[in-house]
Amino acid sequence: MNAVASNSQELSKVIFQQITTSSQQRITFAEFMNLVLYHQQFGYYSSGVANIGSAGDFFTSSSLGRDFGELLATQLVEMWQNLGSPDRFTVVEMGAGNGSLAADILAYVRENELDFTKALEYIIIERSPALIARQQKLLKSFSDLNLTWKTWAEIPDNYIVGCCFANELVDAFPVHQLMVRSQKLKEVYLTVRENQLTEVVGELSTSKLKDYFNALDLDLTSERYPDNYRTEVNLTALDWLKTITRKLKKGYLITIDYGYTAEKYYHPQRSQGTLQCYYRHRRHNNPYVNLGEQDLTTHVDFTALERQGKLLGLENIGFTKQGMFLMALGLSDRLNKLSSGEFSPDQIFKRRDALHQLISPTGLGSFGVLIQGKDVANSSSLRGLKIPAMR
Repeated sequence: MNAVASNSQELSKVIFQQITTSSQQRITFAEFMNLVLYHQQFGYYSSGVANIGSAGDFFTSSSLGRDFGELLATQLVEMWQNLGSPDRFTVVEMGAGNGSLAADILAYVRENELDFTKALEYIIIERSPALIARQQKLLKSFSDLNLTWKTWAEIPDNYIVGCCFANELVDAFPVHQLMVRSQKLKEVYLTVRENQLTEVVGELSTSKLKDYFNALDLDLTSERYPDNYRTEVNLTALDWLKTITRKLKKGYLITIDYGYTAEKYYHPQRSQGTLQCYYRHRRHNNPYVNLGEQDLTTHVDFTALERQGKLLGLENIGFTKQGMFLMALGLSDRLNKLSSGEFSPDQIFKRRDALHQLISPTGLGSFGVLIQGKDVANSSSLRGLKIPAMR
């Protein structure tokens, strides 16, 4: 029996046990998703199975080279300057994957921004022990910098003066799955029947789900929505924002991910939600196979993040698409440099392909970039939110 098969089988036992020992012999989809992704021993991210890059289950912007991290670094430097260039500027990366994005940011500032680097405190928050080990191995060459791994509990309230950022993190938070049945809002649960995981529909597990839609002024029980309409709600993202706001004294939050406004997310025609599974670069929609071996994701409701942020005292500084964000930060200059004669034809082809993938309107370039702030000024002029000049 290979390790992956054993991991999946052991995780299946854990899920079955949690169902059979629960008071109603069922668990929410959010509980299921939390187990398959984050179970301490057998979860997809916790066990070390998660593989990011061209040979893995999925790739991120930082998988395409140093450009994404370097351009993001230039935005962090400007934010530091906007705050008056304080002696300590804390950057918190939440969910650092294999560590490549942190490596690109740190290498760039160490080489190009000496004053910023002296002020920089770089904290990584990562819940997966396997990924922490991978990150620490990759980042060992930055031991001269103020780089640490912490939990939120280890960071004091109102401590952070700087920027918290998350790249493709919120999409992997566990979500509740809901259905419309006879113009009533119901929740999807998992139970065991004939030794198989089986979906059942019941009453909502928490009133927070109704509150979520009330805050968005959406009524999924209206006649606009068809029977058996199915979607998701990411309550974890709202709690995540509460934590960040409590820790952030002054500065910024950058959320980069694929997603929609609430109006598009919960459009009546999007009748099956946004849940997707990724297994060895193959996308499908069955979360009940490859347990612990595949990534589960849903799109991000950026409207919910904006409204929750406002309730918590965060200012909505701006929202843009990743392609526009990177072009405004200088990616266009990097494209233009390809014609300078410094690169071989093969280098030009590979580099142009990577840069175009970062800004593709049908791919990574369509990701949303939401910037929120707390007690900040001059934020409307952030370079990444400006319309890039066309050349």
